[in-house]
Amino acid sequence: MREKIDFIRQQTGLGAQAIQAVVKLNSESATVAFIARYRKDQTGNMDELGILDVIKYETIFDELVKRKEFVLESISSQDKLTPELEQKIKACMDREILEDLYLPYKQRKKTRADMAREKGLEPFAKIILAQRESDLDYAAKRFLNDKVASEKEALDGAMDIVAQWIADDADTRNMLRSRFELHAFIETKVAKGKEKEGEKYRDYFKYSEKAANAPSHRIMAIMRAVEEGILKLSIEPDIDRTLEALDNKWIKRGTACESTMLDITKDAYKRLLQPSLENELKQKLSEKAEEDAIRIFAENLQQLLLSSPFGTKRILAIDPGIRTGCKTVCLSENGNLLYHTVLFFNNPNDKQRSAEVLEKLIKDYKIEAIAIGNGTAGRETADFVKQQHEGLPVFLVNEDGASVYSVSEIARKEFPDQDVTVKGAVSIGRRLMDPLAELVKIDAKSIGVGQYQHDVNQQKLKKALEETVAVCVNRVGVNLNTAGEELLRHVSGLGPVLAKNIIDYRDKNGEFKSRDELKKVARLGDKAFEQCAGFLRVPNSKNPLDRSGVHPEQYQLVKTMAASSGLHISDLIGNASAIKKVSELQTIKEQVGEFTFRDILRELEKPGLDPRESLQEDVFDDMVRKMEDLQPGMVLKGIVSNITNFGAFIDIGIKQSGLLHISEMANHFIKSPNEVVRLNQQLTLKVKEIDMDRQRIALTLKF
Repeated sequence: MREKIDFIRQQTGLGAQAIQAVVKLNSESATVAFIARYRKDQTGNMDELGILDVIKYETIFDELVKRKEFVLESISSQDKLTPELEQKIKACMDREILEDLYLPYKQRKKTRADMAREKGLEPFAKIILAQRESDLDYAAKRFLNDKVASEKEALDGAMDIVAQWIADDADTRNMLRSRFELHAFIETKVAKGKEKEGEKYRDYFKYSEKAANAPSHRIMAIMRAVEEGILKLSIEPDIDRTLEALDNKWIKRGTACESTMLDITKDAYKRLLQPSLENELKQKLSEKAEEDAIRIFAENLQQLLLSSPFGTKRILAIDPGIRTGCKTVCLSENGNLLYHTVLFFNNPNDKQRSAEVLEKLIKDYKIEAIAIGNGTAGRETADFVKQQHEGLPVFLVNEDGASVYSVSEIARKEFPDQDVTVKGAVSIGRRLMDPLAELVKIDAKSIGVGQYQHDVNQQKLKKALEETVAVCVNRVGVNLNTAGEELLRHVSGLGPVLAKNIIDYRDKNGEFKSRDELKKVARLGDKAFEQCAGFLRVPNSKNPLDRSGVHPEQYQLVKTMAASSGLHISDLIGNASAIKKVSELQTIKEQVGEFTFRDILRELEKPGLDPRESLQEDVFDDMVRKMEDLQPGMVLKGIVSNITNFGAFIDIGIKQSGLLHISEMANHFIKSPNEVVRLNQQLTLKVKEIDMDRQRIALTLKF
């Protein structure tokens, strides 16, 4: 265990005690959300990302241990395991170095060195490597036999063996690996005849950059172009300096063997080491770029899922259209479909009639806000609706993925008798009410906040996005009596089976009256209850703590806190003076820990407080309708629609999004766009440059 903890600590920089707590809790099937929220005092207030890192490196360590066991067994079975090699393997904590140690003993295709050994030339190779022989041609005569016809054949074969020894040497590979990682240059050129087909990659037709400095988005673009056959790619450090480092390690200067050894090291590098290390570095760069792409996607998804909700209000939602009209739905406070129709706000002949119908719908269904999809004709529809109802909030809602939801199995279950266009409009309206509750129904890859998501490992992407959804759902909390199955399945400790069982129980028995009633749900045992209860809210419960984020395991403690002030729990909640008094109870603080105690007080002050910010209406420049309306130097408003590691894309109310490059975000150096912007944030920007040919808009915050 100590070795594992030390390994994780070296990789993460986290404290040993906190790591040990996470490892133990994880082994007891505690979820990331539960550990982050209800075991803060054991982990030192570690957040979800830290906990996921610990779990990630614990898995890597366990896999490394298994691999070491396999390597030891494999070498031992060949009767080649020396005490020194065994010690090196057992002490190794790096997968690459482990594979270097194992390389000479791996099963592989027969090499030139193997064939030379079969001819009996290994003793001659040892003579060359010792570099004490004064005449190698004369020495070669001693190794002529029925398989070796000439001195040249003997020398060539022995040189192949030495080259293989050099290439298989773990220290040599590690030395050159470092040179590749620190000093190699990426060089690309366009494949012959691919200039027209690869026009979008023209920036890389003749391109060179130090690999260590190349940002992940460029790596992803280059790798995609290579995969498509557009570019040719090579990655290599300066060959002269690399060969010099190799020569200094292996060659004794001034001997009769120096010239031969120079030929051997050059052959070992070009034929054996360079191709292997180049492929290894390509793989590393691809994996790093892939990790960055997945991380950025997950960060964007988290920001989107935690977007401001409008709340439980009556919504009229519109999915805009021109030829087929605007699909219009009216939704109740709980998102239930009350009415649907088609209106033609963008047809001059039907505008007046549609306006009259809209006014009637707003009155009849007591509509409190209007949600309009931001796709084709969205801006025009919003303008018209605002003119008709100036006092009613109107929001443009990102409709990415709404069409995916409308044809999904979830939508078919919710609205078996409705057309897909109606389902899409319902999704737009519900997104305004509660983005989190609606977006969890859609495959995250369809939401449109990723970069290069189709180029990365799909299993890794899916895992990262599922972890992100779980973090968001549990951070906000879930109403046990209104949440759908898709939302419940992401609650800590539940999953698809228990989520369905909760819905079935609710359908059969009506609303839950308390958290404790969860124990009556089929297959929901003590462990599942422990993990999920704190994240599920029961607004109509007689116990006010059931409406909060206080975990049931702390109910008795809160009762004691209230009793110390001569109050009932219900009198303590929201009572600032009483809460201040109990905050000074040192014995209780010591009993549960400072972080847990602080969280309990926060919940007592504002039980079940939604951590998401309040919603603001969208504001676009009325004078900007198309790209031709833009001018350099123009100041306008926009909304952050996507974030990459090189900048952010900004919706400015027209078809083309503008790019706010990371270098244009601040007057000082920043490492990440997330230091300045967040998804759905409203910004005031200046137009820096307009490229009509490539339909590109460059924006800046520096003015």
